Amino acid sequence: MAKRGPYRKGEAKRAEILKAALEIFADEGYRGTSLRKVAARCDLSLPGIMHYFESKEDLLTQVLRVRDETERARHPEFDLVEDTLDVMRQGMRTPGLVELFVSMAASAGDLDHPAHEFFPRRYEVLRKAAVEHLQKAMDEGTIRTDVPAERLAVLLLAVADGIQLQWLADRSVDMQQPLADVLNLLRTTG
Repeated sequence: MAKRGPYRKGEAKRAEILKAALEIFADEGYRGTSLRKVAARCDLSLPGIMHYFESKEDLLTQVLRVRDETERARHPEFDLVEDTLDVMRQGMRTPGLVELFVSMAASAGDLDHPAHEFFPRRYEVLRKAAVEHLQKAMDEGTIRTDVPAERLAVLLLAVADGIQLQWLADRSVDMQQPLADVLNLLRTTG
C-alpha cells in the first residue's frame, strides 16, 4: 500500500534535506558548511531541519548513508578494481564528503553516537562484496590464495580508509594508487 498524507510528505522532505546536504558538503566541504545553508536550500529553519532528524550527528550519518547508496547505484555490477578506483576518484572530487566520512568514522567509537551503528553495518556489506570478488579471483587463479579472502577484504578496506585520512592531510597523495598497488601485489605472476 502506498504511503499517503503527512508521512509521505515528511519522507519526501527528509530526502530533499539529505540530497541538499550531500550536495552542499560535496561542494563546500564538511568544516565550511553550516546546517543553516542546508536549511535555506530546503526553505526551512534550522529547527525545521532538525524536526526530521534526531540530532545533527544523525543528519550527518544519514548523509554518509545516502552517499553510499548513490555509489552503489552508480556501480550496480560492482567490479572490485575499477569501481573501487572510481569511488576513490569521486572522493578526490568531493573532499568535504571525505572529511565528513573520516570525522564520523572517528566518532563512531562512541556507543551513543548515531554513526556507531552505521559503520559496522557498512563494513559488513563492503567486506562481503569484497570477499565474493576476491574469492572468485582466487578460484580463477588470478590473485594469490595464501591469504584468505576474508582477511584480504579487511586489508583492502583498511588501505582505502587509511589513504583517505592521509589524503586529507596532504592533497598531493593519490588516493587511487595505493589501492591499485595492493591489488597488483595480490595478482599471481603466472
